Amino acid sequence: MKGSIKTKITLCLMAIIAFMIVLSCILSVLFIKRYYYNDIKNKLITTYNSCNREFSNKKNYDEKTLTTDVSNEADAMIYIVDDIHNKIYTSVNEESTVFENLEFIAEFLGISQNANAKNSRIYSEEIEHHRNYNIQITKDNNTNSSYFDVVGFLDNGFVIIIRTSVSRTDATIRTTIKFFFIVLVAVAVIFCILMYFFSNIFARPIKKLTNVAARMSKLDFEAKVENPSNDEIGELATYMNELSFRLKNTLSELQEANSRLKMDIDEKIMIDEMRKEFLSHVSHELKTPIALIQGYAEGLRDNINDDEESKNFYCDVIMDESAKMNKLVKQLLDLNEIEFGNNKINPEIFDINALMKNVIDSSTILIEQNDTNVIYDESEPLFVYADEFMIEEVFTNYLTNALHYCKKGGKVKVWTARSEYKEPYHIPSIGTITGNIRVFVYDEGPTIPISELDKVFIKFYKVDKARTREYGGSGIGLSIVAASMQAHNKMYGVYNVEDGVVFYFDLDMIESLEDSSTTGERLSYSRDLTRK
Repeated sequence: MKGSIKTKITLCLMAIIAFMIVLSCILSVLFIKRYYYNDIKNKLITTYNSCNREFSNKKNYDEKTLTTDVSNEADAMIYIVDDIHNKIYTSVNEESTVFENLEFIAEFLGISQNANAKNSRIYSEEIEHHRNYNIQITKDNNTNSSYFDVVGFLDNGFVIIIRTSVSRTDATIRTTIKFFFIVLVAVAVIFCILMYFFSNIFARPIKKLTNVAARMSKLDFEAKVENPSNDEIGELATYMNELSFRLKNTLSELQEANSRLKMDIDEKIMIDEMRKEFLSHVSHELKTPIALIQGYAEGLRDNINDDEESKNFYCDVIMDESAKMNKLVKQLLDLNEIEFGNNKINPEIFDINALMKNVIDSSTILIEQNDTNVIYDESEPLFVYADEFMIEEVFTNYLTNALHYCKKGGKVKVWTARSEYKEPYHIPSIGTITGNIRVFVYDEGPTIPISELDKVFIKFYKVDKARTREYGGSGIGLSIVAASMQAHNKMYGVYNVEDGVVFYFDLDMIESLEDSSTTGERLSYSRDLTRK
């Protein structure tokens, strides 16, 4: 049966107290009588010495000497007999009491007619002998009374008898034992009651330890014993707190290690899936151009067409497909370098408006082929801090993608929007990053299904699989955009509008330049690009 520690402590103490009471009773019964008798004997001896001193040193003494000058702690009856003058000095005032003891005095002096009689009513038992006196217990057979007696002689020759009643001593013993038992039982009861309540002082810290241990068993290592006491229980509480702290740290480390292991496993699985997907996509992308090159090369070798125009056409197809394959391989290499960190970013200050204008101007032929109207009217310099080469490739991919998907005679629009940072931050020798610039590229054409919006930046993913060969798209361009912006730790994305699609990306904007000569030049300064 489960019991309270408080109850157990109380019961144990009660058992100890009960044992002490019983032991006290036994010891009292065995030794208290001996103790009292020995105490009476010592007091009688003290009284004898006091009488001897008073009657031996004084020449004049009277009846009052025994009551005023003699020490009589036992309150005994004192008889001193001057046998020369036949005078008795006594501390007893009652004549009846004196008369009752005359027989004993006479017997001691040897003048009683029953002094030598076998049937004397007085019986004495010597218990201690001294030089001038004896200590004895005297029993009066007629009255059945017993006395402690000191009988002997003083130094001046007087006879002395000091007597006290044994029954009075025994009564005192009985009263003392009774009172002692009552007090002992009362104190024991009170102590047990108080101990029941005070045992909570010992039980409370143990209950705290129990509660903490219970919480720890449920893996709650936030449990702590508050304000441990300065004793063994407090020391145990301190060790439990230390154990809880270490288990918490160990569990956290295990969880982190498990999380990392899980991430590593997931990453390995993802890499394996990406590898399989990559091989599948690359095989798919290369299968058609390789087949075309092989077919047209065999045609040239077998002279299927003898005219020069047909041969030139075969050669053009072979060269065009080779160029597509070369572009695909180059894009794959670029993407691989960015994703695996081999192509580290080199931030610099440059004018994003000038960069976008140059890209648009260089795409004039493609714009004319697609019969597209490109709208871009930014002319003021807008300085940003990023890797100019990567950003140029990002914008080129956005613009190329927009031109390919824009409808015939449609428009492509490029614009920027600014947003200020709440807390601009300063870059030594560069300038102050005060805000964010977002570049938008819109094309007027078919929208992307909502379910496909979050997939367009995946490698080799194409919304319109049938149009793949139409303009030579491989599905790598937007993956390069995603990898480049992730390397810059900046936002990018796509959303539909009513009559087309908008792609965007963000860059850090620099408003104040410390040295304008650094504009457009690559800088060796590196910074934490994770800060927004």
